[in-house]
Parts: sequence; C-alpha cells; structure tokens
Amino acid sequence: MPFESTLNHYKALIEKALDTWLTPADTQPESLHQAIRYSQECGGKRLRPTLVLAAHSLFPSDEDPLPAAAAVECIHTSSLIHDDLPCMDDSDLRRGHPTCHKQFDEATALLAGDALLIHAFTILSRAYQGTPELAIKLVEDLSHASGSTCLIGGQVEDLLGEKLPPDEKRLEFIHLNKTAALITASLRMGLRLCNPTDEQLKHINTIGHHLGLAFQIVDDILDQTETTETLGKTAGLDEKNDKLTYPRIYGLDGAKAKAREHTQAAIAACEDLGGNNEFLIALAQKLENRTH
Repeated sequence: MPFESTLNHYKALIEKALDTWLTPADTQPESLHQAIRYSQECGGKRLRPTLVLAAHSLFPSDEDPLPAAAAVECIHTSSLIHDDLPCMDDSDLRRGHPTCHKQFDEATALLAGDALLIHAFTILSRAYQGTPELAIKLVEDLSHASGSTCLIGGQVEDLLGEKLPPDEKRLEFIHLNKTAALITASLRMGLRLCNPTDEQLKHINTIGHHLGLAFQIVDDILDQTETTETLGKTAGLDEKNDKLTYPRIYGLDGAKAKAREHTQAAIAACEDLGGNNEFLIALAQKLENRTH
C-alpha cells in the first residue's frame, strides 16, 4: 500500500488494540478508568506503536505485534500524563484536549499515569505467555526504556536542566533517554517478533537512536515556531520553563541541520538493515518535515 494508506491502516489497528486491551471505563473505580481512557483515546500520532508495527513488518513473522504496540502506547501516555502535572511542566493542553489533571484532578491524573505504566506489562505478560522467552525479552526492552536510567532519568535531567547554562552533554542525555529510548524500544520490540539476529538488533538500535534524536529536535523546533492550535498542546512552554533545547544551544538553523543529519543517519541504517523497509524510511522522512 502507499505510505499514507499504510499509516492510516496501522493507526486503525492500534486504536482497536487499545480499546481491546484497556480496562473498560465503567470498571470500579470509574473515575480512574475514565481518566485512563480519556488520556489514551483523545488522539495523538501513535508514533511509537506504529514503529512496533513497522519493525514487525520488516521480516516475516507469525507473532501478533498489536499487544506490544498497545503496551508501548500505555507507557508513552503514562509519561505524558505525568509530564503535564503541575509539579512537572504544568501544561493545560495535550493532544488538543485539556490535560488529564485539568479534566479530572491532580491525584486522579497521577494515579492514572501509574496505572497505565503497570498495565503495559500486564498486556505483555498475558498476550505472550505462550512464548515466555519472547515475553521476557519484550518486558526487558520496555522496562529498561521506561526506567530510571532512560525515560524517567531523562525527565529528571530535563527538570534539573531548567534555568541552567546551556550544556550539550546534558541536552543529549535528555533527548536520548526521555525520547529516543522508548522509540528505540518500540523498534526493538517489533523486530523481536521476527526472531532477529544480533546484527539486525544492532541496526534497529542505530535507527532508534537517530530517529529518536531527530524527533525530539523537531519537537523543540516546533515548540518555538508553531502555534498552540497547530501543536495541540501549549506552545512556548520550553522557553517559559527555561528548558534546555536544541534551538537554545544551536539556534533554529543549527537545530534543523541536526534534525536533518540524524534523519539521514536513521535512513542509512534502515537501508543497511534491509527487509521491507520502504515504510520505515518514508516515516523517517515524514517525521522530519512534520508541523505538529
């Protein structure tokens, strides 16, 4: 299928998988499960679960990638709920809707984020229990990317970096761990389902590294150049919170050049990996030129 048709097909599969694997909204306590469903169902690019499906389609596989894709999106949405809290970035808008703590309350949002994080591993353990070795590897990939040395650690350094002088090493640590680690895990998990070689995993790690950096650099640029209406989230928060960003250190032109450099490196790694890589290459190109 053409790229856009494939992308829309993947997104439809992901939405159905999320509906299947999320706890029903009328489950007690209803306020908590309504908050979880609200945050998960109010849109978004679904990039990370799409990467699971894209990596899974690189090589032949009989394994179902959709539970893994749903688990990844649970982790991502959990991180967004927590990032938006008043004690973090204090944001009022996410995916074009009021943030979870604005729609419900701060305590409910905190617990909804916690519950989504835990639920991701419930999905993996249940969906892949028939292949325990695969299940363990998927849990390892996702838990490592979500933990204190990656996603959570990157968020801590992001908070510590506010109001500090520009620091290139801290900036790279933030981007590699807060964003690129989960993007890499998404690709690894999709490829895991194809029984990959060690060499293939090395290539997918390289793709995730560069694609994740490019994605976050573009995010930094868009926060500075686009409107709240276009982004679906509050624009200008990086400057308001004195965040450490690529435009702050390299300027807009320098940041755009860095995004281009990492995108090309990701594409080169896709070509080295081979397989049915046309969609993944096209996706990398689209992400560099996105407006939200």
